[in-house]
Amino acid sequence: MIDWIELGDIAIKVTRKNIKNVHLSVHPPYGRVTLSAPTDTRPEVARAYAISKLGWIRRQQEKLRNQARETHRDFVERESHYLWGRRHLMSVVERDIKPRVMPDHKRITLYVRPGSTHEKRAAVIHEWHKSLLHEFIPPLIAKWVPKLNVQVRAYFLQRMKTKWGSCNHEACHIRLNTELVKKPKDLIEYVVVHEMVHIIEPTHSDRFISILTDSYPTWREARAELNELPLAAEVWKE
Repeated sequence: MIDWIELGDIAIKVTRKNIKNVHLSVHPPYGRVTLSAPTDTRPEVARAYAISKLGWIRRQQEKLRNQARETHRDFVERESHYLWGRRHLMSVVERDIKPRVMPDHKRITLYVRPGSTHEKRAAVIHEWHKSLLHEFIPPLIAKWVPKLNVQVRAYFLQRMKTKWGSCNHEACHIRLNTELVKKPKDLIEYVVVHEMVHIIEPTHSDRFISILTDSYPTWREARAELNELPLAAEVWKE
């Protein structure tokens, strides 16, 4: 059951679940607010709780509005790009060969055919990002399968406008945002573990928090650091 609480200019989506406590969240990038409540919570109780947290909600929304954002990328010479949390300068080489990308510790060299469009350059970089994640993610999943005693039947990479990751717990599938390749590897690990725990517990229940805390005790610090890093020029969420 889904309801809405209207508090002035703030609309809060209320979902009732089989949980013990109320969970209030403000989601990047624009401050969307959700409230999860036990199934038997009366509307007036949920509203009173939201009102009591109104100051906190506004502070979180203001923090998100002021968060640094990446500028639009043109994929040109000496433009800044991030890889695994480190800044690199782009070098563009136009040659009549198959497009490819060659990184080193300071530079990302993009080889493209003469006259290549912005869209083509962006597509080459995106495919390269996916190839890097396809190398990095499977060993990470394999590391956590025995720790969590959970099966991941498949993982998928894609551009995600509003999430770092998602999980289909019934199919035992997880999906990861390709933007993660720009973030430090330990933060990517947090996202992977987060989604793997969702295979065990699909909601952000007390059980989910308990499992995540036992398995990855620094998850709150990782989440905070991830949310403080610059957002992509395109929209993403939580």
